Amino acid sequence: MAAFVPGDDDRATQSNLPDEAEARAALVLGLRQRGIASVNILSAIERLPRRLFLAARYHNLAYEDTALPMECGQTMTAPGEVAFALQLLDLQPDQTVLEVGTGSGYQTAILSQLVRHVYSLDRYQTLLKLADQRLAALKQTNVALEHRDGLSGLEKKAPFDRIVLNGAVSEIPDTLIAQLRPDGILIAPLGPPGNAQSLVRITNAESIGASKTVAEVRRVSLMPGVAQHL
Repeated sequence: MAAFVPGDDDRATQSNLPDEAEARAALVLGLRQRGIASVNILSAIERLPRRLFLAARYHNLAYEDTALPMECGQTMTAPGEVAFALQLLDLQPDQTVLEVGTGSGYQTAILSQLVRHVYSLDRYQTLLKLADQRLAALKQTNVALEHRDGLSGLEKKAPFDRIVLNGAVSEIPDTLIAQLRPDGILIAPLGPPGNAQSLVRITNAESIGASKTVAEVRRVSLMPGVAQHL
């Protein structure tokens, strides 16, 4: 991974930010009040400079619990939704996680503090390069990023203890279910684009998929294949 060097816009914006430690603490307090109980997840979010995962013009919103635009026409999920999904995964330090949709790398960085290894896939080469730089700057060495169709998973590294989809799908691909350990958990937004989707939690106990709807969300849909120009 290459080192991340902030550009002029990044350095200029840093001086205009409120005290980051206070902003992160306030974000975590708000998440706790909204039902996030995992101390490990809250600690990981409080340690992580979300600003590094955003374009300079959005730095003043870095510690608001809100979704924000990012490169390639994608959206960075609000911290509260990230924390809620990760809490549902019941993460343990010895686990290996497959993340479908690297995006900015923000959730990837949180995961890397909570589990043994993270494999993260994205169809956009541009997003992967930026995420790679950000993760390198944070010295997160237990992450592997791959430019590929995330809906096909990563069979060569399967099975996975946990799988998390960061975009909506109309149905869960059988290929991903097949890459989940018998006692594994998969989290995904299920439903059509442009409408509210159901966040579902799928367990693969004894190789029989069982799903449970746990929340309503609105996410950008995951697209098959890889982007040719971004």
